[in-house]
Amino acid sequence: MKIAFTTKGTDWDSAMDPRFGRTEYFLIYDDDKDELSHYDNRDSANDAHGAGPKTAQKLFEFKPDILITGNGPGGNAATVLQKTGVKIFIGAGDITVKEAYEAFKSSSLKEF
Repeated sequence: MKIAFTTKGTDWDSAMDPRFGRTEYFLIYDDDKDELSHYDNRDSANDAHGAGPKTAQKLFEFKPDILITGNGPGGNAATVLQKTGVKIFIGAGDITVKEAYEAFKSSSLKEF
């Protein structure tokens, strides 16, 4: 299973980014291989409009099964993600990536 996190950094101790479309990074954890990778999404800050759907399309390239974020994607981005079958979990705002992972494992996050 691949889990994508919206983050402000590139490791387990990074703070979660509550935003989706303009998240600074995606941290991708492959649970089966125990591998962590990241994608730099900071260019999205320059998008005047449409950052959410563009970010959703980029995320799809990593083929995650799960997305963990703070506030959740906006309407257009949520539609794109739901069509791809990605399950979205929200409520991971003011914590680290590791804490968000633990919250997901213990079913403490809300499904979007």
